[in-house]
Amino acid sequence: MESGVLLAMSVDRFVAIYNPLRYTALVTLPRIAGTGAALGMKNLIQLPCGDTRPNSILGLCIVTSTIGLDSLLIVVSYMLILYTVLGITSGEGRWKALNMCVSHICAVLVYYVPMISVALVHRFLKHAAPAVRLLLANVYLLVPPVLNPIIYSVRTKQIRQGLIQLFLQRKY
Repeated sequence: MESGVLLAMSVDRFVAIYNPLRYTALVTLPRIAGTGAALGMKNLIQLPCGDTRPNSILGLCIVTSTIGLDSLLIVVSYMLILYTVLGITSGEGRWKALNMCVSHICAVLVYYVPMISVALVHRFLKHAAPAVRLLLANVYLLVPPVLNPIIYSVRTKQIRQGLIQLFLQRKY
């Protein structure tokens, strides 16, 4: 579900940068509801009491689409954003457009880097100490939910100033 939400957010950023004047006409409530329904349908797995093979195949397809298709589409979306931003003539306009995407790029990295690390350790370091695998699994489960609110709230000027004041008070 998380990668689907990140994909929807990257497409939203692309629409906001590519055609900001038509954003409200393009991103309508029915389209948002349809995106939410599609995300919910993608993650729906029923557990039958009988043969679990179809369930296993469906799970494999969902994992493949999550890691493969969602990440590919996020990369394509950001390539289109970069292409659009490079077409902006003013330096200030480029900076504002790129600054709008920084927090989302950080959220994507916070989600995908631990996930890929866990997958690589599980695949290639099977003889590694169980503590390493356990640590990476915990990082994958705990770091993204902890860092996401921080990533998105640091952009708020009042929160940023409050954090700066908090750290400056601790020095003295």
